[in-house]
Amino acid sequence: MIRTVESASHVSAPVLAAYRYCETVTGQQARNFAYGIRLLPTPKRRAMSALYAFSRRVDDIGDGDLADDVKVARLQETRALLARIREGGIEEDDTDPVAVALTHAADAFPIPLDGLDELIDGVEMDTRGETYETWDDLKVYCRCVAGAIGRLSLGVFGTEPGARGAERAAEYADTLGLALQLTNILRDVREDALGGRTYLPADDLAKFGCAAGFERPTPPEGSDFAGLVHFEVRRARALFAEGYQLLPMLDRRSGACVAAMAGIYRRLLDRIARDPEAVLRGRVSLPGHEKAYVAVRGLSGLDTRQVTRHGAGRSVGRRV
Repeated sequence: MIRTVESASHVSAPVLAAYRYCETVTGQQARNFAYGIRLLPTPKRRAMSALYAFSRRVDDIGDGDLADDVKVARLQETRALLARIREGGIEEDDTDPVAVALTHAADAFPIPLDGLDELIDGVEMDTRGETYETWDDLKVYCRCVAGAIGRLSLGVFGTEPGARGAERAAEYADTLGLALQLTNILRDVREDALGGRTYLPADDLAKFGCAAGFERPTPPEGSDFAGLVHFEVRRARALFAEGYQLLPMLDRRSGACVAAMAGIYRRLLDRIARDPEAVLRGRVSLPGHEKAYVAVRGLSGLDTRQVTRHGAGRSVGRRV
């Protein structure tokens, strides 16, 4: 069983300032995750913000305009910083607030920091321009950049004492990460194509006549683009259904956080399914009021109760 180790001891001024910096980064840049993180009690909220700020730094290196060799060097520097954090080599007066906050969070909670190494591995795959022949190939990438984040987050959330099936909690957290990442890939399919990246499996693209790519705001001529999207949506929905089994294993506010973050992406997936070509015309997103509704729904525990009653076979959060 995974348990949190929330410390009730005083948080020093330098550490508190570092956490505030990370919370600012999270509030400004985590357009979807911030809705869930706000539902957590203060120690967990701070720890999740530290995880997000470090992960954001890694992602920004990969998504930036630097030359690939410079990106690789920056990622190596970030990996070395992570090693210092893991070894307790960061002092409270260090000039890097993210390192200070993450060091404190890793002392307070059993966070598996190796997951951040996996994130760096995934971003390095991006710098190499890797493509994926099959879903099994793509899953390796998704587990690095998103599944690992699920497992890291579980280190902060912990599981409830005596929770049934808690030995599979990390597996479910990983699966939810895959669901979120596949939703991201569908949403950003044209943006990624314009940036020279293709994530959807080549097997799937060929099957639906989409091997020509998505540089244009219309589907490839003669393709079944809607069929491709619906195929991937079904795959993502199955991942959400399995991953949602994590919810009954968490305390109320941690469960609310996960339900809010996953629920926003689940609704985003539904929007894509209703109008597949929308992802070629622009960025599909949810309005703020709908995100807020999903957060309130998560806090109510409705999704958790549905999973408890019906198990993975029933979809959660499909309708308002």
